[in-house]
Amino acid sequence: MSALLIIISLAATVAGLALFAKAVRSILAIVRLGQADPTRSNNRGERVKTLVREVLGHTRMRKWSIGGIAHWFVFVGFGSLFLTLVTAYGQLFSPEFAIPLLGHFAPYELFVEFISWATGLGIVTLIGIRQATRIFRPARKSRFYGSTAWQAYYVEATILAIVFCVIALRGLEGALAGETSWNWHYALSWPAVLAFNGLSATTLKSLIVLVAAIKIVISMAWFITISINLTMGVAWHRFLAFFNIFFKRNADGAVALGELPVMLSGGKPINFEDPGDDDIFGVGAIENMSWKGILDLSTCTECGRCQSQCPAWNTEKPLSPKLLITSLRDHAFAKAPYLLALSEDQKAALTDEQRAEAEKTLIGDIITPEVLWSCTTCGACVNQCPVDIEHVDHIVNMRRHQVLVESDFPSELGGTFRNLENKGNPWGMNSSQRNDWITELDFEVTVLDGPIAPEVEYLFWVGCAGAYEDRAKKTTKAVAELLHRAGVTFGVLGEGETCTGDPARRAGNEFLYQMLAAQNIEMLGEVFKERETKKVVVTCPHCFTTLGRDYEQLGMKLEVVHHTQLLNKLVRDKKLIPVAPVQQQITYHDPCYLGRHNQVYTPPRELLEASGATINEMPRNSDRSFCCGAGGARMWMEEKIGAKINVTRVEEALTTAPSVIAVACPFCRVMVSDGVDSKKQEGAAPESLEVLDVAQMLLKSLG
Repeated sequence: MSALLIIISLAATVAGLALFAKAVRSILAIVRLGQADPTRSNNRGERVKTLVREVLGHTRMRKWSIGGIAHWFVFVGFGSLFLTLVTAYGQLFSPEFAIPLLGHFAPYELFVEFISWATGLGIVTLIGIRQATRIFRPARKSRFYGSTAWQAYYVEATILAIVFCVIALRGLEGALAGETSWNWHYALSWPAVLAFNGLSATTLKSLIVLVAAIKIVISMAWFITISINLTMGVAWHRFLAFFNIFFKRNADGAVALGELPVMLSGGKPINFEDPGDDDIFGVGAIENMSWKGILDLSTCTECGRCQSQCPAWNTEKPLSPKLLITSLRDHAFAKAPYLLALSEDQKAALTDEQRAEAEKTLIGDIITPEVLWSCTTCGACVNQCPVDIEHVDHIVNMRRHQVLVESDFPSELGGTFRNLENKGNPWGMNSSQRNDWITELDFEVTVLDGPIAPEVEYLFWVGCAGAYEDRAKKTTKAVAELLHRAGVTFGVLGEGETCTGDPARRAGNEFLYQMLAAQNIEMLGEVFKERETKKVVVTCPHCFTTLGRDYEQLGMKLEVVHHTQLLNKLVRDKKLIPVAPVQQQITYHDPCYLGRHNQVYTPPRELLEASGATINEMPRNSDRSFCCGAGGARMWMEEKIGAKINVTRVEEALTTAPSVIAVACPFCRVMVSDGVDSKKQEGAAPESLEVLDVAQMLLKSLG
């Protein structure tokens, strides 16, 4: 019997390790199909620190509290219980086998038993969470909707079985050693020791060999299963996540949000003034993705945290960040045999199914246009992903191909692009109207014409919405008045200001963005040519991001602050002193491009508190704030599928019974105001409900 168990165990081991080695080679070959990306290997020391911090600290998973803690113990158990597998091989040949020096060291034994029990409890907790979600949040409401269920169940069952084997072996070992009283060597497995104590030594030895063989076969069956299922992300992430985190966009660990990455072709930045004939613009085929992009796809665990936070998915739209990634992954692995075929003979030897996969279009057959253009680039998916997948970058790269190569994009964007190109703003307004808001103030505003004067501290970048949109203009005027009251000197560009290019870039029109950015950078260079520190204050988080982060890629480094940051500093410095508290119940909506993209959460709230308002937070706030629906150029696209994102957000705001919904973004101001108007028409919101910028709230409190 023992000989048969040894043969079975060793045969399973040979098969498992051989198939696993082949699978690793296959995944490496598929990842290498991607384009070069030299930005992923800089600051290696910092990357190692980030890897250690994220992996050992479980910094993303901890956001999910109980689930994160449970996963941490399962993760630790996966690695730290490896020596119990080594012990099992020794026990096949000698039931008394123990790891030399370590095997009978009480602290090590205690550690093994503690981690085993913790891993078992952890996986039971995760199973419970999965089943509770399936029952209480069925269908699309579940973050596991669309995930490959059998794979998750198989992994969970494997872990449970391994934990059972470890505890059973510990009990059998204690019984075989003749332990009759509790001691630290078997501190947490003592019930198992007692259960086996009445058995004979021969029986105990036979059981040790049997359970050791079962443990080995279960472990090797897992390797065999994942090796023949290369897209089994729920298992493969245990190996690939380390590399995906190490090679993430930002070496310091920051999420892949804020500025979009420089557009590369063949690993080099594209020269938009003189692009090469063979330059690749965006991602129009899976092989156009970078190798890191394909690694992203391979690492997805199908946990659905991104899906649960996505505003598009939560308003019945077809975009699920998880399903987008898994669809691209499945296509990449299915098309790989064709891409890896080096000769016509090798291609001819492919199956009809493999050749058919190679003929599928990425946008159309794999990802529908409705999925691609539903994204608001809010970053909720990227912010939640525990393995640092860069969903927004992949979506924008596919948009780039559709716009620049296929000229295939939502019809509404055609007008937006023309307005940006011809008028310098998405509304198509005349530049002469950029100064209209100034005439409504009772003090002078400096309009810059040439270099900024030494006595002027800030350039106030008004933005297109702040200059043209009536509701946003109220914010512009409030900020200007507050700066004036505080004695802060500032100037505006007036007609010299042009859209930063944010809508064009997030919609995929990189050529247009580069044109607008070059125009602005030339203007800014002239304005600040005598300044080493270039201070800019903005009211729009989209301008905040583009000016402060995207433009740095083009050589223009500005010190950009959002108006809530500057005003909060002025209040703290006693240059603005609230004397007439507003004393209203308000709720605050975090703009995605201020919060998740730039990590600015505290200043707006401190300003509201300084104004005397009582903040009642919405269920989804701060880094889990729900998008208003305007980002990613969605501001200028019709929302034709599912519920309106802005209305959904307003419905959430109404649960806090506010008298004011405070915002800190002109786009949010428009979208939330429209949502409030819609609910008022239904009679679901009080007529007195207002949508105000944080700056307006502060101005009211000054009396």
